[in-house]
Amino acid sequence: MCLMQEEVPRQEVFLSHDFTKNSMMSGSSPFKMRLVHLDLKGAPPRVCYLSEIFPLFRALGANGLLIEYEDMFPYEGHLRLLRAKHAYSPSEIKEILHLATLNELEVIPLVQTFGHMEFVLKHEALAHLREVALFPNTLNPHKAESLALVGAMIDQVYYLGEGEDSRQWLQQEPNTRAELCLSYMEAVASHVQAQHPTTTPLVWDDMLRDIPEDQLSASRVPQLVEPVLWDYGADLDVHSKALLMEKYRKSGFSWLWAASAFKGATGASQALTPIEHHLRNHVQWLQVAGSVPADTLQGIVLTGWQRYDHFSVLCELLPVGIPSLAVCLQVLLHGGFAENVKARVENFLGTSSLEATDFRSERAGSFPGSDILNLITQVSLHLCSSVDALLERDRYVTGWFSPYHRRRKFIHPVMIQHIQPQALSLLARWSVLVGELEAALQRVFYPDAVEEWLEENVRPSLRRLQALLQDLGEAAGARPDSGQDP
Repeated sequence: MCLMQEEVPRQEVFLSHDFTKNSMMSGSSPFKMRLVHLDLKGAPPRVCYLSEIFPLFRALGANGLLIEYEDMFPYEGHLRLLRAKHAYSPSEIKEILHLATLNELEVIPLVQTFGHMEFVLKHEALAHLREVALFPNTLNPHKAESLALVGAMIDQVYYLGEGEDSRQWLQQEPNTRAELCLSYMEAVASHVQAQHPTTTPLVWDDMLRDIPEDQLSASRVPQLVEPVLWDYGADLDVHSKALLMEKYRKSGFSWLWAASAFKGATGASQALTPIEHHLRNHVQWLQVAGSVPADTLQGIVLTGWQRYDHFSVLCELLPVGIPSLAVCLQVLLHGGFAENVKARVENFLGTSSLEATDFRSERAGSFPGSDILNLITQVSLHLCSSVDALLERDRYVTGWFSPYHRRRKFIHPVMIQHIQPQALSLLARWSVLVGELEAALQRVFYPDAVEEWLEENVRPSLRRLQALLQDLGEAAGARPDSGQDP
């Protein structure tokens, strides 16, 4: 779930629910609010980069931010252990909110409170609150300490009902998984609204989808929260989404939200953003909006996931996803991606040619972070393939310095002259480019994120080249042999 905030308290994040000013900026879009999701659980940007990118968000058509702080929030007291090594300071949080205000971007913090709780429940001191002891995904909703821990936060139910306490509760008639979901959603939402009356919780609709209309209507949940219907597919079912929205409206929900994706939804280790996939996703969400009454949707969240969960690898970095975000926001504003809209996007990005159907374009543009996109594109498309070409397809390497030869340090001396210059040249070329990339990443991200991205995407290929050169050197210094020893 996510909450809304008015000021920066020490451990809780709230925002008054007043969208009237930004709603007037919606133009012809059926989505009054267009929120860009910042997923800070992986590669959180430095505040200086946010100061550069927020004006572009606004210019492209965004009027709000959904900020998923996770362990980047400066928790205090007994929750201080949740802070990441490079967590934002309280002054940096205030600066982020100030920058958002300057750019007329409404801020809605997203706080996980039951599901996706890995960043909390991975800590030994809080492991006893797990729903399932082995997995740090979900809080045990039956322990009073869980509600005390989340306090004013609202849950995103994910693995609810898998633990032993929940199983025992579910075995008692007439308890059901749906009742478990609704009862705890109601309890936490009621607590939030009691403490912060101007706060309206938003909740991902996963666990609501299969609950019958009459059961939803009989609960207080429709009066307490606003569901966010998410679908990141390029071929979402427009008719089914319209029927689901109709069900929610009949159940008593006053406002509904949509959630699309501009990046981070096509593969856990995706390095480059396939713009066409996300373009199609937003075009279809426009079709959904056009098939329901005009007052149905409050807005849309353009999600930009940075990790699939707290333990997964990084997917596309934020600068890499900016062209996709530009396309998606402009599509929402103008109703499609006609040539004039494409030209507007190219102008915003500072590029002469944007290929929405091919993310392999290496003409990145001049927007903040475009140098990172350009360098990552080169690395992603050519580093591994160039090393593979030398080690696996070069006739001198495969014919005279195979794994058999390398293990035995055995090579014809003349072949060193064929292989070594190629390997040295390739390593030197990539070392220069990777140095440029590392410097560019350091300007935008913290050292741990830079180290992780390079370790996952660059260093394995460089190590293969270095190992080849080391083996060549050792083979060159070894005694001549027949190569027949075991």
